[in-house]
Amino acid sequence: MEHVTFNNGVTMPVLGYGTFQTPPKITEKNVTQAIELGYRSIDTAQVYGTEPGVGAAIANSSLSRDKFFITTKTQTDGYAATAKGLDESLQHLGSDYVDLAIIHWPTANSLDTYRALEDAYRDGKVRAIGLSNFNGAQIDQVLANAHTTPVIDQIETHLFWQQAKMHPYLLQHDIVHESWAPLGENFGREMMALPAVTELGQKYHVSAAQILLRWLTQQGIVTIPKSTNTDHVAANFASTNFKLTATEIDSLRQFDRHHSIKDWPQSMREANY
Repeated sequence: MEHVTFNNGVTMPVLGYGTFQTPPKITEKNVTQAIELGYRSIDTAQVYGTEPGVGAAIANSSLSRDKFFITTKTQTDGYAATAKGLDESLQHLGSDYVDLAIIHWPTANSLDTYRALEDAYRDGKVRAIGLSNFNGAQIDQVLANAHTTPVIDQIETHLFWQQAKMHPYLLQHDIVHESWAPLGENFGREMMALPAVTELGQKYHVSAAQILLRWLTQQGIVTIPKSTNTDHVAANFASTNFKLTATEIDSLRQFDRHHSIKDWPQSMREANY
């Protein structure tokens, strides 16, 4: 598995397993399956309700905790609530640290929330801290007030919204770009049916979904596709087993629509920052 390196030296697999909208009752089973297929990076969040299942799957695996990279996201606003929430996340995960803790979305008290993440980082409860759904102007505010530079920004990114504005911004500030909804959710079938995508799949003997994932990861964009279908989970993991050419990567830029599949949060609209 390829890795990205954060601005604090910590490394993260470029492809992981997402647990968004996974029913908590089957999370442990699904994450266990992902681990058996080779995944070591697992993405969860306080709001998902999947932290206990992720923790149980890791605890019951044959691998030690340090073989995994766990990401969780805060569902809190302000210093005290965030500090308390992180401690609860550690209890749910059955671990004394998480590898990455990020603010799930901007709030009125994002700076105080981020300060709680900074203190958790200082205390060894997290190995790296970052953001999610923050636009460039919002990140500028964090950078102007923080002591610790965020390592990552997790934002909607896929073929139909390539984040042509945010991607260079993140590169400039040495912040890793991470994609949520890498397969476009409801627009996935339309993306996968594009002749330019299917022809590449035929060339490399892979699926259209694998082309879309590889198109992201080869640009250094971390992806966390989620599926409960065993074949799809395995195929997603295998998407790093081939390489597109630079010309092929550039050829897919023509499909950028420059807007969200959900239009959420509106602050991420490219005209709003």
